[in-house]
Amino acid sequence: MSNYESMIIRQRKWMLYWLAILVLCAGFLPYTRIFLGLILGSSVSLYNLWLLQYKSNKLGETVAAGRKSRTGLGTFTRMAAAVLAVLIAMRFDEYFHLYAVIIGIVSSYVVMMLDYFIYHFILRNGKED
Repeated sequence: MSNYESMIIRQRKWMLYWLAILVLCAGFLPYTRIFLGLILGSSVSLYNLWLLQYKSNKLGETVAAGRKSRTGLGTFTRMAAAVLAVLIAMRFDEYFHLYAVIIGIVSSYVVMMLDYFIYHFILRNGKED
């Protein structure tokens, strides 16, 4: 398995762990509205992470084959998903906390940064391949 594939698996795994923790917190803690907002935002964030990884993989395969890429990385689709989550939170504001949804949307980027720092600086101890 390549480093890229193991990175993808690690990041998706951490996002699923994060979602599981949020579901448990929503079930047992009294701040249900905040945790439901975090769950909604993090779910959209997981979808955006998956889409970014999928499109990046396809772009890499296209470039490696020597062809020109006709598609982008899905920026518009990822932005539309984030806007949809915010609109859902605004429409159903009695169930979802708007700021928690926004924080949840950026959770995949936090996971990507943490994965990078943990893998490159702690687990590998700065060794070169």
